[in-house]
Amino acid sequence: MMKYLLQPVLILFATVNLTFAQNNRVFSDQAGQVILLGYGDRSGMESTPFDEWFSMEYDGYQPDRKIIDELQGMAHDVEITIVMGTWCSDSRREVPRFFKILDEIGVTEDQVTIYYVDRDKTCPDIDTQKIRIERVPTFIFNKNDTELGRIIESPVNNLEKDITEILKNNNHGK
Repeated sequence: MMKYLLQPVLILFATVNLTFAQNNRVFSDQAGQVILLGYGDRSGMESTPFDEWFSMEYDGYQPDRKIIDELQGMAHDVEITIVMGTWCSDSRREVPRFFKILDEIGVTEDQVTIYYVDRDKTCPDIDTQKIRIERVPTFIFNKNDTELGRIIESPVNNLEKDITEILKNNNHGK
């Protein structure tokens, strides 16, 4: 009987524990501010104090409608990893804009993994050297465990054009 009572409690504890394991806030002496560090999700950036810059960039960005229309359906089977720093001005600018594009083309939250790094580009949840992270933000596009391409620090053209190039080159048009 005790075994049956403990099982739901242990499952609940594990679930609560996993919930707290993401979007970890730490004070960074190097950055001189609270940052997010480790595995996380978008909600980390949508919470105080990060929400101010996230909302400003997300709401203010107007993606090219023609390119957004072209991107429709191209990313449905793509997994995206974002490695970023909440202390980094490039991340603060590009990541909210990137999410605006993802929202408009229908990329779901479960297709996106976020790793928040410190100023040394390290993170307790991932080997950033192994995946070659030198600058942030880095957006890595994968399909079937194969890297399709990446956008590093800032886009070559603009985000939607760069995303289109990565996906077109690997989807043969669609």
